[in-house]
Amino acid sequence: MTGEVPEHGGWQVTAAHVSAEPSPLDTRVWRVVGDPLVRPTGTGPLTRQTVAVKDLYAVAGHPIGAGNPRWLAEARPEPRHAATVAALLAAGAAVRGIARTDELAYSLAGTNSHYGAPPNPQAPHRIPGGSSSGSASAVALGHATIGLGTDTGGSIRVPAAYQGLFGIRTTHGAVDRTGLLPLAPAFDAVGWLTRSPDLLRTVGDVLLPPGSPGGGTELVVVDRLVASAHPDVAAVVRAWTAAAGARTLDVPLDSLDEWRTAFQTCQAFQAWRTHGRWLSENLDALGEDVRSRFAAASRVDDAAAERARAVVEAARTQLRELVADRVLALPSAPSVAPSVSTGATLQDRNATMRLTCLAAVAGLPAVSIPVRTADGLPAGVCLVAGAGRDRELLDLVVEYVEYVEYVEYVEYTER
Repeated sequence: MTGEVPEHGGWQVTAAHVSAEPSPLDTRVWRVVGDPLVRPTGTGPLTRQTVAVKDLYAVAGHPIGAGNPRWLAEARPEPRHAATVAALLAAGAAVRGIARTDELAYSLAGTNSHYGAPPNPQAPHRIPGGSSSGSASAVALGHATIGLGTDTGGSIRVPAAYQGLFGIRTTHGAVDRTGLLPLAPAFDAVGWLTRSPDLLRTVGDVLLPPGSPGGGTELVVVDRLVASAHPDVAAVVRAWTAAAGARTLDVPLDSLDEWRTAFQTCQAFQAWRTHGRWLSENLDALGEDVRSRFAAASRVDDAAAERARAVVEAARTQLRELVADRVLALPSAPSVAPSVSTGATLQDRNATMRLTCLAAVAGLPAVSIPVRTADGLPAGVCLVAGAGRDRELLDLVVEYVEYVEYVEYVEYTER
């Protein structure tokens, strides 16, 4: 403390140095964290941004933990950064830390049985959504500005919807997955979360390949998809898409449950082929929910996988024809985040997967835009575009968000 003596006598404080105990590491959100953990390797559009890296990506000098203590104990430090991590560092971002994930990314809930559920600051006492739960919570809490995650069947879009964030699942194969621990390689996609559409787009400028196949800007909705959400979520999705000028397409989409089942079968088959050797001796190391999912995956035989693959291929063709050069809007998740006390049921998971598997089946880019229900709870509007149109989609998201905010402002002032 420093000060000076004024003319009337006595001390006047002019500067003070106060030491406070550092806030404890929230192990529900972070596996390891630094200030920063890894410094940038260059300068660029992401200078002064910080990244929460999902614990599936290689960070040089650290093992990949994959959300499981036994996996972490057996893992060796990675010799080099994953391609996406290296690109973010080169663009000026710093790695704040390595964030929690559901075990081997095989969940949409975010309730890791070993480390606990990361908090959902936008909806306290509700689950965060998984499997990119730690990355999402770190961004929602303001501990990082970018959450690097993955999306196989909805693991970016669900936590984005539950926590009021922007999040993108990129076109399958558009972003280099070198150094990323896979789950189901035919569906795994790189994704990220932010609190603003502008930063979401800036990250895309760094990670996405240049160029685009081009396409239109018409926004369309299919009532069957919106109606499959809970009434509170369906209402806000309808309001947002109406404000954005969306046109309704008359498409029956009677095969949603068949597509969802086929996707889950293919995902399970690939997940067991990817991790079955380790799991054969370590299934007991998993939490009950993920363990039961992998146990079921171990029983998917080649014939069942082939039948499911045929359904997925037909669905991919139909979905790509539906989207074409338009932008399809649908709910990012069918409900707001379930409460922590009840958790996500199998019915919740299947209802969610019925919507989220569509972009995964088609391999298309999808962005979740945050909205609020009438009760003030976070939800998401998902925009899906054609393959390779990631950059255009990010541009359109910025434009749509600005336009809808303007329309809502005008309507409010005219009341």
